[in-house]
Amino acid sequence: MLDSHHGSLLQRISDYELSWCIAFNRCARYRCIERVFALVSRLGDGIAWYTLALLLPLIYGLDAIHTSFRMVVVGTVGLILYKLLKSKTERPRPFAVIDSIRLGTAPLDRYSFPSGHTLHAVAFTTVVVASYPGLAWLLVPFASLVALSRMVLGLHYPTDVLAGAVLGLLISGLSLTFP
Repeated sequence: MLDSHHGSLLQRISDYELSWCIAFNRCARYRCIERVFALVSRLGDGIAWYTLALLLPLIYGLDAIHTSFRMVVVGTVGLILYKLLKSKTERPRPFAVIDSIRLGTAPLDRYSFPSGHTLHAVAFTTVVVASYPGLAWLLVPFASLVALSRMVLGLHYPTDVLAGAVLGLLISGLSLTFP
């Protein structure tokens, strides 16, 4: 009895999440919206973050090398963790499960959980804003758009994005405890 209730609850959660995937993906029906989110997602592949890590010392001086180095460490730990989790969970991406979800851009890998883009966007934003709070006005909205892009483009479920955000916060928060 407990198992059937548990299975029923998981199915309801899954159905609810799939309905959100479809709703987010509907935004991509508009070509201009799809292009904007595809660009944001592409920048979130690493281009924006690598550029930022290189620019920080040029903008803020040699003291910023510490923040750039922390970004490299956080990025490496995040990469290892999300690749490990993806290989263990093997959750298929929404576009591969639901025919009505249109793929907005090519995925970087096969599996969905967790969102590596979101993990890195949150982790890098947290690290940089901790050192340079004046950049929050730019980085927080960008990181939010990266996370949203993953659902709009049919690449991730909301729980993938949420898990990526939580992992990004944990990794960056841990890194900030070190001098």
